Amino acid sequence: MKVGIDVGGTFTDFLATDDDGKVLVAKVLSTPEDPSLGLLSGLAVLAGELGMTLASFVRRIDTIVHGTTVTTNVVLTGTGAKTGLVTTEGVRDALEMRRGIRERQYDNRYTNVPPLVPRYLRRPVRGRLDYAGRELEPLGLEDVRAAIDLFREEGVRAVAVCFMNSFANPDHERRAAELLRRELPDAYLSVSTEVLPSIRFYPRVSTTVLNAYVGPVLRDYLVSLLERLAEVGFSGVLLVMQSNGGVVSPETARDRAAVTLLSGPAAGPTAGLTFAETHGYRDCVTVDMGGTSFDAAIVRDGRPLTITEGEVNRYSLALPMLDIVTIGAGGGSIGWLDEGGLLRVGPQSAGADPGPACYGKGGGEPTVTDADLVLGRLDPAFFAGGRMPLDPEAAERAVRERIAEPLGLSPAEAAAGIARVVDSSMAAGVREITIRRGQDPREFPMVVAGGAGPNHACAIAAELELPLFLVPRESSIFCAAGMLMTDLKHDVVKSLVARLADLAPEAIAAEAEALAERGREILRAERVPEERIRIDAYAEMRYVRQYHEVSLPLAPLETLADRFHEEHARLFGYALKEEETGLELINLRVRAVGVTEKPARREEERVKPDAGGARKGRRPVFLPEEGGFAEIPVYDGHALRHGHALGGPAIVEQRNTTLFLSAAFDLVTDPLGTFVVYRRELAEKLPETVKELLP
Repeated sequence: MKVGIDVGGTFTDFLATDDDGKVLVAKVLSTPEDPSLGLLSGLAVLAGELGMTLASFVRRIDTIVHGTTVTTNVVLTGTGAKTGLVTTEGVRDALEMRRGIRERQYDNRYTNVPPLVPRYLRRPVRGRLDYAGRELEPLGLEDVRAAIDLFREEGVRAVAVCFMNSFANPDHERRAAELLRRELPDAYLSVSTEVLPSIRFYPRVSTTVLNAYVGPVLRDYLVSLLERLAEVGFSGVLLVMQSNGGVVSPETARDRAAVTLLSGPAAGPTAGLTFAETHGYRDCVTVDMGGTSFDAAIVRDGRPLTITEGEVNRYSLALPMLDIVTIGAGGGSIGWLDEGGLLRVGPQSAGADPGPACYGKGGGEPTVTDADLVLGRLDPAFFAGGRMPLDPEAAERAVRERIAEPLGLSPAEAAAGIARVVDSSMAAGVREITIRRGQDPREFPMVVAGGAGPNHACAIAAELELPLFLVPRESSIFCAAGMLMTDLKHDVVKSLVARLADLAPEAIAAEAEALAERGREILRAERVPEERIRIDAYAEMRYVRQYHEVSLPLAPLETLADRFHEEHARLFGYALKEEETGLELINLRVRAVGVTEKPARREEERVKPDAGGARKGRRPVFLPEEGGFAEIPVYDGHALRHGHALGGPAIVEQRNTTLFLSAAFDLVTDPLGTFVVYRRELAEKLPETVKELLP
């Protein structure tokens, strides 16, 4: 049995599957003070569904794939390890100076984010390499020793090492690291040439420091988690989700903790592609609306799009990560009025504790979940399958006192306003991830996930003019499901700054093969057989003196320049193919993939379209099109089978999520049990694979 676990800010999600394709799903409240407690609680829920004890269930598990927000939360809350930095003399203030670019150019009061290492712990070291890695000044080991004495005196738990131009020659960093490991054996050591051996000093030093800052916390968490799992009898394999959409062993995650900084939503695009491919799509947009945040990502040509430089709480992170837009829009996002009396939603969240007002745990702020309950979209007796009954009076009171009365509205009108604001924010997030990439969102199916996502999917689709979206059965635990579909992935990079015209194709191919072999060695150490290893090589290029690079597959080498011009034109609207401007190769990047066994998937036999047998009853629900309440049918989502069809408006309830089907949309169930939701007036324009499902 395999289990995927996604620890979120509000809920921890679980999906377990066996060799026969049987699926178990669970969702429990997260325990931020110790995420492993919520993890074991969810495993106990899964065991209970099978009538087993926790110990007997855990002994059946072969593999656990774990996505964690531990490192992300450490950066967001500023609770990382006390960290020191050893760097080249004269550049220790790079963490504050950054790139010298003001994030908000016209806001004179907007200050830089405080460095993760205070200045007195950023210790300068004599020694210098030039751009090609040639030594200009010997390494000052006495300066390293002085730094060690200070770090020992100050109780530093983690040390980052980053020297100028070390990507071209790691010798100085290697020697400093040897001394630090010998003198400070208990300190977590983060060395830039081991973490990120690429050009550009500020992203490299920032990433190296981030790795050091979160490293001891993740190391301690993984040790504790493995001990707790061992205590209940787990003897299988634990894999940890990375920001790049792949998984790694706990040992690799411990040594390169920064690869997990955005691991939470990273499995979503992989899962989305799996469901989109059922209908012949190689492209899709995935959206995931959880309790705290909303994540949007894009998949093109069968692969989630990645970026090699982003930010975590305004700190630069230059490791490969999936290109995901995250905004503070979830079920727990709080509705509030700004100074001008305008309604806002988020980014503040009620989280898991105290949670929305309707949870009855002391929360008094009106959230999106409270609004959905007031609007009739949620059944207070069936939330989380009835395990978490909601308090509709508390939800109505919070919306009325905080939003409705100050605006002179009824509670229903105020709740509808909260829903409209959050829907608009989420649609803007989808536009950002698609249009920024030169893509029209109307050309992609949208795969909807998250416990709150299906309740708002029709409104998002209507605003974006999407003809079609998919709601998988596993939508409420989407990232947990995606984790079981991911592969082992390791990224290896080398800076090779030169004009493309000056590099022989054979030389580029040789450098790429050397990187590929390094990737293979890592996978072999993880016992991946040769036949399951795949190598993907990429070139990061730009026009000479340009600021940003464009990444594209390295092969075929003979068309590299032409493909660069085409991709640049698609992304930025122009190309300089006919100009004298040359092309520069900046980095070669190789991704070594160890293909894993995927869970079996069972297809259902087709039944007649009539879904009357799945109807649970009717209840009043606020319909935006009519501006008021109307009695609409409610269906049991678990009773809908392949071929069942129904029209909006309607409610489709599952134990862990609810789909609100608005009046303009119809629904049909596909062979995997996925709800295919389409705009009724655009049915003739749907792909043939979807038309075949229609009644």
